[in-house]
Formats: sequence, structure tokens, C-alpha cells
Amino acid sequence: MSAPGPARHAPRPGADRGFTLVEVIVFIVVMSVGVFGLVSVMGPTLRRSPDPMLRKQQMAVAESLLSEVLNQPFTFCDPNDANFSTATSLASCTGGAANSEDKGGAPLTSPTPSAKTRYGSGIDQVFDNVADYGGASSTGGGLHNPIDDITGNFAVPGYTASIAVNRTGTAFGASNDAALAVTVTVSHAGLDDYSLTGYRFRYAPRN
Repeated sequence: MSAPGPARHAPRPGADRGFTLVEVIVFIVVMSVGVFGLVSVMGPTLRRSPDPMLRKQQMAVAESLLSEVLNQPFTFCDPNDANFSTATSLASCTGGAANSEDKGGAPLTSPTPSAKTRYGSGIDQVFDNVADYGGASSTGGGLHNPIDDITGNFAVPGYTASIAVNRTGTAFGASNDAALAVTVTVSHAGLDDYSLTGYRFRYAPRN
């Protein structure tokens, strides 16, 4: 007579029970609703988010243009003026204040002489003083549209720029014409404008 085998127990209710078709369908519907809601929230945000490369290019254009302006001389007279290296006031320029580089008005909005541009090639034709850049823009004149480098090459096309130059010496405890604030604003379709401001001081007369 053989020995009895191990006792067998009846399976517990629900043991090894899988998902029913109804449960799987409900799960898929719930997940779909959740994913749809997440996408609907993130979609507009992603569409409004600028391309990081475009933003970096925009910043690079602004930095380059601001550096160009701030590295120009800041003199009372135009650098082509016979008295530019010795003038200690606007009236010291040849022809007086009317022909000075930093003539009247705030902000500064026109170069001296008025026919100058960023791309001129001869004497009295090219921006050669910080004040010359005041009011220059891609849409109003003085800068190409779109903005390019000073040789006319489009390294990063699609950007426009404008430059504002304001007297700001009193903010530093000096005469108002002793310092200039230069603000470069660069624009591109689909991006917010990007602006940078730098300051140039007149440690005169040879500057």
C-alpha cells in the first residue's frame, strides 16, 4: 500500500487572477486622458519656447555690437576734427558745439557728419565715435537689415538691431556729458527682444 501524497489545498479565491478585458480598457482610457491632458498643457509652452540656438545667436549679436560701439573713441569732437585730441569742451571743436561729436540733445540720435554710416569707407563716412551710433537701427538707417558684421557679411541672418546712446554722467556723480550709456537691442521673429547696456566714460581729452 503506497504512502499518501502531500495534502492539496484548494486555491484561494482570486489567486493568480489576471486583468479582465474591462479593467484593461478602463486603464487605457484613464491613461489616455492623462497623457492628453499633459500634452495639452505642455504643447503651447513648448511652442512658445524659443530655440536655444536662436537665443544664443541673438545674445552673441548684441554682445558683439555693444563691444564694437564701446571700443570707439569718446571725444568732444569728431576724430577727424583738428582739435579732437585736445578739446576739453564742445565749443573747442572746429566750428564750435554745432559741429561737435556730442552735440545737443539727449539721447544722441545722429552722427557727425550726418552722412556717416556703420559701413562707410572714407573719411567722414564711417562711424568712428561712440556718439555716432546713437539712433542707428536696421529699420531706420545706419545698420543693415538684417544686421551683419561691419564688412557686410551675414554670419547669423535674420536679426535686426537698434542702438540708443544717452548721457548718463550724473548717475556717477560727474557732469552729464562725461559718460554715455549704450543700449543695443536685437530682435528676431518669434523671440522676445534682447537688450544689453554698457557704459563709456570720457577720460579726456585723448580718448
